[in-house]
Amino acid sequence: MIKFVLMVNRQGQTRLSRYYQAVELSRRALLEADVVRCCLSRKKDQCSFVEYKDFKLVYRQYAALYIVVGVTDTENELSVYELVHNFVEVLDKYFSRVVSSHIMFNLDRVHIILDEMIQNGHIVETNKSRILAPLTAIDKMADG
Repeated sequence: MIKFVLMVNRQGQTRLSRYYQAVELSRRALLEADVVRCCLSRKKDQCSFVEYKDFKLVYRQYAALYIVVGVTDTENELSVYELVHNFVEVLDKYFSRVVSSHIMFNLDRVHIILDEMIQNGHIVETNKSRILAPLTAIDKMADG
């Protein structure tokens, strides 16, 4: 099961966070800081799967953005690793080459994409066209 998804820049600033298990707000900042420090301090030639406390971290770097996913010990790391890549491909398809500013200024749309892919901590959709269907409908209504 997926516990959380974080998108952070190289400076460790959180651009997006989505939690699928309840975490107190006071603990979120500490958790995010610790997780980000753990992933950003690793070298490029090291594995993208990290044992962290009572769960695992799966992360991937895209230019200046890191996407970090916290999962339970029973979750398949490779499937989550591919999910992260699929998420970025969907963002690229929607934003025509996604950059950090797209995330910051379209946070609602990024959350819609993420919610179409993951619900209650479980992967529910990977088809890019189906994931983008609600945003396509919203955009058509806004244009019409």
